[in-house]
Amino acid sequence: MPTLELYNQKKEKVGSVSLSDAVFGAEINRAIVHQVIKAQLADRRQGTAKTKVKSEVRGGGRKPFKQKGTGNARQGSTRSPIMVGGGQNFGPIPRSYAERTPKEVMRGALRSVLSDRVKATRVMVVDKFSFKGPKTADAAKVFVDTFKLDKALIVADADKNLELSVRNLRGIKMLRTEGINVYDIVKHDWLILTQDAVKTIEARLGEA
Repeated sequence: MPTLELYNQKKEKVGSVSLSDAVFGAEINRAIVHQVIKAQLADRRQGTAKTKVKSEVRGGGRKPFKQKGTGNARQGSTRSPIMVGGGQNFGPIPRSYAERTPKEVMRGALRSVLSDRVKATRVMVVDKFSFKGPKTADAAKVFVDTFKLDKALIVADADKNLELSVRNLRGIKMLRTEGINVYDIVKHDWLILTQDAVKTIEARLGEA
């Protein structure tokens, strides 16, 4: 069972916390991590690219030139794809790039990346964060000056002051526990969890 130091907001050790083996000590499955990240990035694609086909281009009702005697290939419409200004053959149309990923695969991928971060000693557990108001300068003192972080993902329960305080800090991102995902964990060098967030994640990902 992995055990980590427990810190307060001033980065003072205030105890230790034992993590669930099922969630933070699981076997790392790189294949499903890759699958889930690929699906996450695919879901972010807009899929709004669109070109007009022959039937959608304006004009083309009149034959552009007579059938014979011009030396050119016969044409029946200026909307033809081979004419300048004509429609496009097989162009992109709006579509969804979303990939369906089974819930258990996503849960397994989360267990893998969480366990990988613990194994790499890139996880810190903080008892709680307390900001009097939404102020970026206060967040910078905690995460940049005190914790010496430049690329970190903070996972905590809903806290408006914390969310607004870190919003403008470059390299620092805050997610609520329900929004934790594989891509953001992999993208950031450090994972900062509150003590309550650890309990929530273990309840969500723990084996039944």
